[in-house]
Amino acid sequence: MSESAGRIAELVTIRDWLRFAVSRFNAADLSYGHGTDCAVDEAAFLILAALDLDIAEIDPWLDARLTTPERKRLDELVEARVVTRKPAPYLVGVAYIRGRRFRVDERAIIPRSYIAELLCDRIDEGEEHFPPLSSDQPVTRILDLCTGGGSLAILAALAFPDAHVDAVDLSTEALALARENVAEYGLEDRIRLLEGDLFAPLDESTYDLVVSNPPYVTDAAVAAFPPEYRAEPELAHRAGRDGLDIVHRIIAGCGQHLAPTGQLVIEVGQAGTALTENHPELPLIWLETATSTNEVAAIPASALKSSKKIRDAAGRRPKR
Repeated sequence: MSESAGRIAELVTIRDWLRFAVSRFNAADLSYGHGTDCAVDEAAFLILAALDLDIAEIDPWLDARLTTPERKRLDELVEARVVTRKPAPYLVGVAYIRGRRFRVDERAIIPRSYIAELLCDRIDEGEEHFPPLSSDQPVTRILDLCTGGGSLAILAALAFPDAHVDAVDLSTEALALARENVAEYGLEDRIRLLEGDLFAPLDESTYDLVVSNPPYVTDAAVAAFPPEYRAEPELAHRAGRDGLDIVHRIIAGCGQHLAPTGQLVIEVGQAGTALTENHPELPLIWLETATSTNEVAAIPASALKSSKKIRDAAGRRPKR
């Protein structure tokens, strides 16, 4: 009997497979960060998603006995996670943000964003505003730059049910995946997907809110990526020496596409200090989430429109 056949015969319950997967993941010294941050959570997600169970809680299912085909499926997935080092969402084809399901594959980065947390706060908790917008400020047009698989555009449409959303990405493959996700949510009439380099595919339209989770990883950090992060499109990560190549260009071009009272909300990850040093003239408003500090900045349209330094820089930033 092969090792695989032996496991399939001996590991009968979800508890058995959870314990086995955690042991395998720990022994393989895997890296995490695509929705989970440890072996236990990664194993639980992989098992629950593969069995089409609610990923929020594994405890009710721990003593459930699995069919032979289900055990074969879990054995294949656990081994694939160790051998290929692909993140679990790529292996099962789905990722979740606050319980909302999105299709994922190697065409786009696995969705994870602090801006998504803020949008979900508005959706889930009945928030009347999206910081830093005032509660009485109408939001009818939203722009999502670097949309990837479309998760932020979808969450923005759900958070602002009266708004139409334009979502832009440079990658044809990512937009094909985004199209699938938009269709899953039935939002084809409210979300327009556009292919191009940042503002290039836009007309002269202005927006009440621009959101962006652009590439913001330094070249050095990308070079040191573990296999899990190298499995994602490099285009979605790499952003130059200080991680701000794309951010600079978004800031430089955003003013002309914002309504007078509009806001840019942009995620910069660990490049927050570098952003402050590069743009001391901007009144950055740092939006904290439950899991982040100084990683999401809001910038009012008035500052982006009035800064001569930004206007002068618009023609000097490197192209993607």
